[in-house]
Formats: sequence, structure tokens, C-alpha cells
Amino acid sequence: MKRNRKVKILATLGPASSEEATIEQLFKAGADVFRINMSHASHDLMRVLVKRIRNVEKKIGHPIAILADLQGPKLRVGNFDETKVELSPGQEFTLDSDNKPGDTTRVYLPHPEIMQAVKPGHRLLVDDGRLTLIAEETDGKSIKCKVVSGTHISDRKGVSLPDSTLGVGALTDKDRKDLDAVLQEEIDWIALSFIQRPEDIAEVRKIAGGRVGIMSKIEKPQAITRLEEIIELSDALMVARGDLGVEMPLESVPGLQKQMTRKARRAGKPVVVATQMLESMISAPVPTRAEVSDVATAVFEGADAVMLSAESASGNYPVEAVATMNRIAEQVEQDPTYPSIINAQRSEPEPTGADAISLAARQIAETLRLSAIVTYTASGTTGLRAARERPQTPIIALSPIPQTARRLSLVWGLHCVVTEDVYSEQEMVDRACQIAFKEDFGQAGDRIIMTAGIPFGTPGATNMLRLAYIAPDGKSGI
Repeated sequence: MKRNRKVKILATLGPASSEEATIEQLFKAGADVFRINMSHASHDLMRVLVKRIRNVEKKIGHPIAILADLQGPKLRVGNFDETKVELSPGQEFTLDSDNKPGDTTRVYLPHPEIMQAVKPGHRLLVDDGRLTLIAEETDGKSIKCKVVSGTHISDRKGVSLPDSTLGVGALTDKDRKDLDAVLQEEIDWIALSFIQRPEDIAEVRKIAGGRVGIMSKIEKPQAITRLEEIIELSDALMVARGDLGVEMPLESVPGLQKQMTRKARRAGKPVVVATQMLESMISAPVPTRAEVSDVATAVFEGADAVMLSAESASGNYPVEAVATMNRIAEQVEQDPTYPSIINAQRSEPEPTGADAISLAARQIAETLRLSAIVTYTASGTTGLRAARERPQTPIIALSPIPQTARRLSLVWGLHCVVTEDVYSEQEMVDRACQIAFKEDFGQAGDRIIMTAGIPFGTPGATNMLRLAYIAPDGKSGI
């Protein structure tokens, strides 16, 4: 299943796409990674979806990554006598710890951590920012606010706190139960919501014990201020533009998207751009021109993956949405300006053997116009370093470990293949040439370049480059 693009597509599964036949259609249309949203999926449904994805993987014969997205804390107000009440800008409105139904002057807020964190002058955004409150007085049990904008509030609306750092971690009791269930299945990535600081990642990393990759969703202003520390502790990053656009000025989000993408690329960590990329395709068979440009911007920026949410989970055109995103990505990467834009953002290699080898492999492959870069990787690190270079030449990542190949399916430019380990240089050459030929990355007489580690089978020991011709029989190297 060779793709004609390097950026990956992440598709969310839901009511419109949970059947095995639809999952197969989504993969064939271009989906490389499937997201299970634990905000909506029960443990039983999650297990069913994992089984169906793995059935498709076995049928197709190509690694498929699965991402489980944990819900994180959900901060909501209580209920009202009349379900919905009208408010006026300038009036006072109080959030308190009294669980009686609310009215036009007050409402219950069942989150003592908010009472402790909010200070006078802090903003509270209700219902995705449709109502803005400014805290005027706080006493640890109530927050007296002034209505700045918005005209009503209703039952169980969410509360966002762009100016306050809560003294709670990213994991709720529900998330811990979900994480325990997820770790028992063949799932490759965990996405963490509500990340505020690097410490929020530590608990999950300890529980996971390296069994899954950890993707931090950047959706809060507090995370932006400590972004580099968060990137260092994460295995991947998601630019969660929906929530970020609620808590920060909308006009700042495009710039932040570029900053986060470039910082993740510099660190060699995969970065996913998410939220409302083809939103209109929830109900329409074609996207808007603005949405096409939005996807194209992420591809031009060198993001590892672009994500579909409701478009593939609950929309009327899930397969068409994936196919549309696939066509946009292919066209962008064929654009004559694409290589120069990608090259302009390339970071200098770090002073490590793996980075030096990856840099040399890219330069040699592009100078000699080789058919493929083939990298042997057990832990996945070598594949990540090869992708960090963003070469024009296709990258084939060979791994004897299915979990590694699946996890790397999220990464820019990597065509992942599960194969047996090699134990000699000639075996390495023959295997690489055979797979490049079989996977349609090269023909007899074409040249490829390989990176590997000597002694063979030693993780993290990338220290060798080797050029080879694909033999006339396509089954060996010369």
C-alpha cells in the first residue's frame, strides 16, 4: 500500500465509520492512523474497534497505527431552574459551591480546584467562549464575576480558564480506568488532553511503561509557555486548534500552529495538526476553498499528520473526507514550491551518530537521485531521525517489531514494513533491495541507500551507510 505522499492522515472512528468494511475503505482512501475517542467510546466498543482495525491490517498486510484519545478533565457548570437563563453584559454573576439549581444571579460550579485557582482579573469562558466572565472577587468557595460578553448560559456548559493554572493533573479517574483498558489492547499511541505543564505527562509515562507512545495535546495557553519542556517529555505533539482557539485569541492560533510544528520538527518528534480541517464535509460532499488551503498549509509546514475528527467519525461522507484530504496532500507535495519550503525549515542535525548518518543518507540520496532510503530500526529512533531530515527521497522503515512499525506509521514519510531481523551485511542488502522492489519503490538496476547499526540487532547503534543496486531478479542487492 504505497502512498503517493509523505504526510500522514489520521481519521477518527465513530458511528459513521465503526464497521470493519468502512475502516478498510478509509484505509484504502488514505487513512494511515485511526483515532478512538475515549470521550465517547466505552471499553467494549474500544476493544471491538481495535479488533476490527487489526483484522483490516492483517487483510491489507500493512502496519496500521491506533491512537486512543483520553478525555481529560471536563469542567462544567451545574443545572438551572429554567435550563437556560438570560444574562446582560455588565451584570454580576456568581459561580459557587451551592449545588442548588442556578438562576440569573448564580450557578453551581462543582470544581473546588477552580475556586482555588481563579484570581480577580482572570477570565472564565463558558460554552466555548460564547459567554465571557471576569472574576472580581474570590474567597475559595465562590467566584463573583462580571459578564463581559454573551447573553445567556444553560445547563452543564463547559468552562475554560485561559488565565488560571489548575492544581490538578491531566488524568481523571475515568482516564485512569480508560488507560488501564487501553494498555491491555494492541494500541500504539495515547493522546493526553488538558496538558498544562511537563509534570502532567509524568504519571501517564510511569503507568504506560513504554508500551505506547505518548502524544500531548496542546490546547491550553499554560502549555504554550512551557512548550519545549513538554515536547522533550512527549513522544509526539497534537496542535488541538479547537480548544486552543477558545482559550486564546483566534487570530493567534495560525502563528502558534507554525511555531509548534517547527519546534516539534526540530526535536524530531511527530506533530499532528487537528480540528475542523474539513469541517464542512460533515454534511457536504466537498470542502470549502478555505478548508483546502488550511490542510495545504499544514502540509507545506511539514506536519507529520493531519487529522479528521467529526468528518470521519459522524459525518455523512467519511470516506470522501479521507479521499479529499489525500488528494490535497498529494497535490501540495507535487507543487514546485514544496521542496524549497520544506528545506527552508530543516533544522541542523544534533551532534549524534544517528543524526549524522541520517543527514548523510539524505544528502547522498538526493545528490545521486536514489530510489529509496532504507532504514533498519528496532526501537523506532532511527526512523524518526531519518524523517526529521524531511528528504525528497522515499524512506522505507524496516523493523522486526510490529509495534514499532505501527507506531512509526504516524511519522512523516515513513513507509513501514515488518520484516525479520538481519544478521549480516549481505542479508541486510538483499532484504532492503527485495522489499524496495516488492513495495514498488525501485526497479531492477535502481540504487538505494541503507542505514543500519553494527553489530546487527543492537537498538540505537546506527553507524553504517551502504549503497546498493537492486539486482535484475529484484530479490537481491549488488
